[in-house]
Amino acid sequence: MFARPVASGILRHAARPAAFRASFANKLVVPFQTRLLSDKVRAAIDEAVGSAPVVLFMKGTPELPQCGFSRAAIQILGVQGVNPEKFAAFNVLEDSELREGIKEYSDWPTIPQLYVEKEFIGGCDILVSMHKNGDLTKMLEEKKLVVEGEGEGEQ
Repeated sequence: MFARPVASGILRHAARPAAFRASFANKLVVPFQTRLLSDKVRAAIDEAVGSAPVVLFMKGTPELPQCGFSRAAIQILGVQGVNPEKFAAFNVLEDSELREGIKEYSDWPTIPQLYVEKEFIGGCDILVSMHKNGDLTKMLEEKKLVVEGEGEGEQ
């Protein structure tokens, strides 16, 4: 929708004679802005991601999720038997810089977001898919992130 008029406008502009383009050279405005994470926010997110082997950025808390996707992520991690001692959750609703920053940090537009051993895994849709096909169980067991006797063979 938005990209098409912008792209066609840029192409039309490029196809015009050089003299015509020169008169508008200083007036070309690029509609896309890249927001750069501040060093402070990036360092805080780095610290949060490294705070536990399994880290979930979510809306609300594990005890009281504030959106259905965050609730689903918590339920999946619970069914998988993730060891609570190896798990940390961060409520993005408490900090607007974190809420926007985590999206840029991971280059993923939605929340919740799961990290396992500092590696971005994905959002709720990815978790559901991995849970259904067994990949999440396999990964968590291989990394010894489940409570012994839990999560094994469940799908």
